[in-house]
Amino acid sequence: MTTAPASDAPPPAGSPRRPGLWLAVPLLGLLLGLLLLAPSGALADFQDRVDYTLTNQSGKDFSGQQLAGSSFAGATGRQARFRDADLHGAILTQAAFPEADFHGADLSDALMDKVDMSGTDLTGAVLRGAIASGSNFTGATVTDADFTDALLDRVDQRNLCRQARGTNPVTGADTRLSLDCR
Repeated sequence: MTTAPASDAPPPAGSPRRPGLWLAVPLLGLLLGLLLLAPSGALADFQDRVDYTLTNQSGKDFSGQQLAGSSFAGATGRQARFRDADLHGAILTQAAFPEADFHGADLSDALMDKVDMSGTDLTGAVLRGAIASGSNFTGATVTDADFTDALLDRVDQRNLCRQARGTNPVTGADTRLSLDCR
């Protein structure tokens, strides 16, 4: 068994050196500097993101909540309410939200691939730039919704065009034009 030297003398040549306080102080300073230079609210934005991945949110009420960037990947939300919720950039991939209420919700830039949105109310919702390939929108209400630059399967786009009408109250986009209906 070896013991550490009892003196403050430098270790003998060739022995490994251990970083001391002189290394910890600059690292702590760097971390504090990054926090101070971060845009205002950046830390709060990160803390507001919630992970509902693979959970059952059926019947839950998320109306008006700030859920931007949150994950609902693989979640179930039958008849859940997201009325006027901010889901900008949220991840809903491979989730199921049949008969859910997304009236007036912001789903812009959301990842919604392979999502069951059958019977969902998307009245007045904003889905600008959303990626919704492989999703099911059968029976969804899209009056006054904005799908500008959204990625939809051709079949969904055609089905949604059959009943699309109105103008989005937030963006001013015509629903039929945003879906590129012909």
